[in-house]
This record gives sequence, C-alpha cells and structure tokens, in this order.
Amino acid sequence: MSVWDGVLVAITTPFDAEEAVDRAALVRHARWLVDRGVDGIIVGGSLGEGSALSAEERAQLVRDLAGQLPRSVPLIAAVAAARTADAVEQARDAARQGARGLLVLPPYVYRGDRVETSDHFAAVFGATELPCMLYNNPPAYGTDVRPDQVHELAERCPTLTGVKESGGDPTRISELVARCGARLAIAVGLDPVIADGLRAGAVGWVAGLANAFPDETIALFRAGRSGDLERLSALDTWFRPLLEMDAGPKFVQKIKLVQSEVGRGSPRVRRPRRELVGTEREEVLATLRAALARRPEGVMSITRP
Repeated sequence: MSVWDGVLVAITTPFDAEEAVDRAALVRHARWLVDRGVDGIIVGGSLGEGSALSAEERAQLVRDLAGQLPRSVPLIAAVAAARTADAVEQARDAARQGARGLLVLPPYVYRGDRVETSDHFAAVFGATELPCMLYNNPPAYGTDVRPDQVHELAERCPTLTGVKESGGDPTRISELVARCGARLAIAVGLDPVIADGLRAGAVGWVAGLANAFPDETIALFRAGRSGDLERLSALDTWFRPLLEMDAGPKFVQKIKLVQSEVGRGSPRVRRPRRELVGTEREEVLATLRAALARRPEGVMSITRP
C-alpha cells in the first residue's frame, strides 16, 4: 500500500480575524480528521489556499502537523510556484520539515508546452527522495498532462509514484489506470467524479468535502474499493449535491462555509477571496440543509481498520 492509497484529505487552511493562519485550529482539525479514520492529510493545496500562502507559511503548515500525525497517516505537502526554482526549494523544504510525500502542481501563471511542463515536473521530482504525486487539473491551471506524458515522466522520474487527476472526465482515470496503473497510484482529484473514478480503478481520493464529512467520504470510498456497487451508488446519490461544491472558482468558500455550518471550521478565507454572501451563500446552505435532512445511517461509527 502506497502513501497515495485511500482517502487523502486536502485540508483547508484556517485563518483568524486578521487573516493570519490559525495554527492551533489547523492542528485540531487535522487531529479530528485522523480520529475519524482518513488515510492521509494534504496541506497547502488548492483547497488549502496555497496560492495565497507565503513560502514560510507553507513550511510552517508542515512543521505544525509533522509531529502531530501518526506514522500510519502520511502528511503530504503541496508544491506550487510560478518559478521552477521556487517549486524545487519548496519540495526540499517540505522534506526538511517532515513531509512524507509531495503533491506537485504545474507552474502557476505560465502555461508551458509539453517539453517545458515535463521539465518543470522532472526538476521538482528530482529534488527529493520523497514519493511525489503529479497534480493534473486542466480547468484550473490550463495545463493538461495527458496519460502518455505521465507515462514518460514515470519512466524518467523514479520518485513519481502517483497521479491526482482532476480534469473531470472519468474516462481519463480509465486511461491512466490502463497505461500507468502498474507503476503509479491513480487518485480521483475532483469530488463529483469519485464514484465513476472508483469504478474505473482509482485507488485514492484527494477529497475536499471530507473536511466536513469524513465518515461519509470514507464509507463511499470503501464501498467503491470493495466492489459494493449498490452501496456506492446510494451514497453517491446522497453525497453528490455536496460533492459538486468541489468545483468552480469559489469551491474554497463553499467548502469552508459547509465546514463552519457543521461545526468543523470557519468560513474565513484570505483575500483576494471573500466569504460568500447573498444568493451564493443561501444556495450552499439550502443544499447543506437538504443533505443533512436525509443523512445516511450507518456511517457515523467508522474507525480505521
């Protein structure tokens, strides 16, 4: 079993009223998720508002959590920067601070061609001996690393051991599994695609709504991995309206609002993001109320096996 198997929560970054990272709240939230049975914690990713964090804040997130998680629950640091040299330094720093793996994003801002993109990833993968997961999210970052390119990188870079596929097309999961599954762990990176992704053979889920609903997230994932398709379908039908929040430009605000409403965080975000107001806020709350009114039974006592 690799560090990429199971439910890996892309943890949100809590802020105080002055927009400083609330380090105590971060540790409390991570510990709660671990107690609920998640398989890994990812810090500083897209949902963690990584683009709004300084390099020192990213390092501090890892330092704060590295000594708080059991060895059975790996701490994964997201790596993202506009310059390849900065991403390489982030990777090295995360290793020094105690990360157990790296989630590596394409360069911010510049959308390189195939050669440029591969060279960027290869430089980061080669900067550390930690296992690395390539994060592919064309809608968000404008760069599409296709399965044949992923396969080439895997042959070139021994530390590349996983792929987070967030393009939204479940057939891409199937193609990755067929082409790279013997070499790489394939994880679903977009919550609404999880059921189809598990049916296609994904072994991991980089999950967002798990910040508020870890029990239901784990139950859905285990149903899919065990082949209990009836239970998978039932849980997916209930969960889908909430999972759809893990998409679009305001997914961070939506998920943080849901967390707040179920008593597991604050809706605060760091500018340029702003908290949801008006119709946008009410739509999220209406979806949440409808889901809570028919919350499935039998998933609240899940613990790690």
